[in-house]
Amino acid sequence: MNYFLVKTEPNVFSIDDLKKKKSEPWDGVRNYQARNIMRDHMKPGDRVLFYHSNACPPGIAGICTVASAPYPDPTQFDNKSRYFDPKSSVDNPKWILVDVAFERKFKRLIPLDELKQYPELAKMRLLQRGNRLSVMPVEKSEFKFIETLVHG
Repeated sequence: MNYFLVKTEPNVFSIDDLKKKKSEPWDGVRNYQARNIMRDHMKPGDRVLFYHSNACPPGIAGICTVASAPYPDPTQFDNKSRYFDPKSSVDNPKWILVDVAFERKFKRLIPLDELKQYPELAKMRLLQRGNRLSVMPVEKSEFKFIETLVHG
């Protein structure tokens, strides 16, 4: 099993939205590194920290799981979508996604500022200067430590 973190703006799609829908394609990712992580590393059953970015405060809101194998992001072919990519084709898709499924919402948001305080998370990619990826791997030890923060 692998562990990841995905970022989303809660006014666009929140942990509560995922809870209502149960499962959702993680579409609209238009960064090659993030796409490669989804395409090459995410597998069904992998666990994912759900992070609210551009929020006040930003932080980890819950957990979801990878619910599908990677497949072409259909928004790249839809010229009415804000994620349309005219350079992509059905025969040669540029953008890949996975579905994510709701697992649980934390009783409290774990703010970014709090995460920065723990030596156990000092090497976490999310906390590294300049790391703005919307999809990133997380070490198992980091994931497990974050779970302890919401379990007391």
